[in-house]
Amino acid sequence: MSDGSKNALTTIPHGDSGAIALPAVITGAGERAARRFLEFFTANIRNPNTRAAYARAVSDFCAWLDARGVPLDRVEPVIVAAYVEELGRAKSAPTVKQALAAIRMLFDWLVVGQVLPMNPAASVRGPSHVVKRGKTPVLTADQARQLLDAIDISTVIGLRDRALIGLMVYSFARVGAAVAMNVEDYYASGKRWWFRLHEKGGKRHEVPAHHNAEAYLDAYLQAAGIDGGAKGPLFRTAGRDRQLTGNRMHRLDALRMIYRRAADAGLDVHICCHTFRATGITAYLENGGTIEKAQQIAAHESPRTTKLYDRTHDELTLDEIERIVI
Repeated sequence: MSDGSKNALTTIPHGDSGAIALPAVITGAGERAARRFLEFFTANIRNPNTRAAYARAVSDFCAWLDARGVPLDRVEPVIVAAYVEELGRAKSAPTVKQALAAIRMLFDWLVVGQVLPMNPAASVRGPSHVVKRGKTPVLTADQARQLLDAIDISTVIGLRDRALIGLMVYSFARVGAAVAMNVEDYYASGKRWWFRLHEKGGKRHEVPAHHNAEAYLDAYLQAAGIDGGAKGPLFRTAGRDRQLTGNRMHRLDALRMIYRRAADAGLDVHICCHTFRATGITAYLENGGTIEKAQQIAAHESPRTTKLYDRTHDELTLDEIERIVI
């Protein structure tokens, strides 16, 4: 194997942080295992967020094995179960379930690649965890309006930020899909304007533009002067001169912007990028929308996922409590 090939097998992609070293338990299993391990993260997992999360989970498991002197070909179900049990004492059930899923998928990949004869994680069960209500912070309609109205739109940066937040609220767009949009992904079809969102798994999802979101995007594009560059990024970073660059905003750029805008608006709530997706869905349902249509707009695979964003029945009234007559 050439030096270039050796170097290629020393690290795996790790999201925004670049790369991390291949675990010793993998390199100790030989070149075939190392190459198959690398292919798992590069060829098999395409979503960068999933790749980063699984890389952390698998690296932690491999470090645990290495600390106990367990080679890859000696990993058995009881060993995986012991790790899951230990992890469960320090981490939440969703974190443990995600870690087990990553470990299980990795061993499947190694078995298919004939590195190992069996998947030792296949029979290991994770902790029970059923979610009926999401934890994403949600703004009321008044709070969302307060945030949007507080943005200084005398600058192109303010117009950009209002357009991005408005897009997420009115189309239920994930922040990753929003910042991945090019100028051409805001387009006219007949008498309506539409958003073309590039969702998880390479899926393309098209949503008609709400009239408020349409007004926000039009004002931003006119001020930015980028409406002619169809293939360029729609939402762009700002340079030190407070002018837009040609670089695409990252979801972390959007998150930092949201923190600033919430503070400027005087909102004493902890919000995140996903807040606007949940806020839009809740506002839609409060105004007579259906779960089925909300699922379609949000491009959820299951209505159960959409229901996690529904906060219309969160608050119990005193009248309901007073029904308890003893």
